[in-house]
Amino acid sequence: MKLSCIVPAHNEEDCITETITQLYSTLTQANIQHEILVINDNSTDKTKEVLRKISWDVPSLKVVDNTPPSGYGLAVRLGLNMFQGDVVCVYHADASDNPEDVVRYFGSINSYDCVFGSRWIEGGKVLHYPISKRIINRLANYLISMLLRKQYTDFTNGFKMYRDYVVEDLKPFVSCHFNITLELSIKTILRGYSYTVIPNSWLGRESGESKFKIVKMGSRYLFTLFYCLFENWFSQRNTKNLYKNVKQ
Repeated sequence: MKLSCIVPAHNEEDCITETITQLYSTLTQANIQHEILVINDNSTDKTKEVLRKISWDVPSLKVVDNTPPSGYGLAVRLGLNMFQGDVVCVYHADASDNPEDVVRYFGSINSYDCVFGSRWIEGGKVLHYPISKRIINRLANYLISMLLRKQYTDFTNGFKMYRDYVVEDLKPFVSCHFNITLELSIKTILRGYSYTVIPNSWLGRESGESKFKIVKMGSRYLFTLFYCLFENWFSQRNTKNLYKNVKQ
């Protein structure tokens, strides 16, 4: 079974070397067949040059340039159209994710369609997370949890793993920014795919600039939530009508 790690990168020259080399080393030591698919999201710094140098030491690295406009969600969507593995995860270029968690995810997916990480359950770890962002995150995720009647409370956690057929069934995607993490999560649950939840760690960036803007993302997350709910309701109704017509 082959693993694909999609790494969206926008102006990450300061940390992309450490992120990719650590991920490659960890996956290689775990004997996991893999590809590391970096989507260079219109970087204006030296990210592309740094990646070119890394490629000599990381044979599983593939770099694809995203075309304008830029956007985390657009970069992820490009990666989800290009990956070649049997399972796929989105891994953050700023080293906020732990490569050891990727190995744990991969070892846990055998009996499931997906693996969902949670930073907030026992065994999870969160460092350098701004208190204002934490409060908003927890309120938003608990609201989504209640709406979907699920105990899972880390929908906005982008670090998840999916089998290839799940990704294909979730298409098309409409999110252009960080709300792609929510779209993937909610569609997976609403369409009935199985998943297991394991704790994962998250480390706030120590270099570069965060691309996540709370004010802008609030409305985008809200739109994504209701879009997914409406799409699911409409799809089910459409399927029922089709079945009814066939029976007649």
